[in-house]
Amino acid sequence: MSSVRNRIGVGLLATSFAFLIGAILVAQWSDEKSLADPENAAPVARGKSVYAQHCASCHGARLEGQAHWREKFPNGHMPAPPHDASGHTWHHPDSVLFGITKQGLIPGKYAPPKYESDMPAFAGVLSDEEIWAVLAFIKHSWPEKIRKAQAEVNRDYQRR
Repeated sequence: MSSVRNRIGVGLLATSFAFLIGAILVAQWSDEKSLADPENAAPVARGKSVYAQHCASCHGARLEGQAHWREKFPNGHMPAPPHDASGHTWHHPDSVLFGITKQGLIPGKYAPPKYESDMPAFAGVLSDEEIWAVLAFIKHSWPEKIRKAQAEVNRDYQRR
């Protein structure tokens, strides 16, 4: 009788251990997976097309942003920043980039209070999938070193 209990106990312990290891692996995998995947060719291609149609007029055909993007326009608004490696886009986590694109640059949420920008909200214009595809296209243009740094920004943001 006690050997049966021991076998059941060992079996439960092994099952619990396997479940724990599986949960850790799933958590690590999902922590690193982004809906803006620069390695996935289909969304990158779709994002390139959507970017050309909806974003390039302000952020540049080569993601270079507007000239003097760190200096205010006479109306107090900030120019469109570059999305290439020279800009600061990669300093932000994917969820913030998605929110800015969908909702616009909301002062107090995505920017300092009273911050002024001409960034429109694309909710109702672009689907969530199109926004993620644009972000995948942008990230695809970054060198590997920048992609890794931005992935770390994502991990840090998710841990909060």
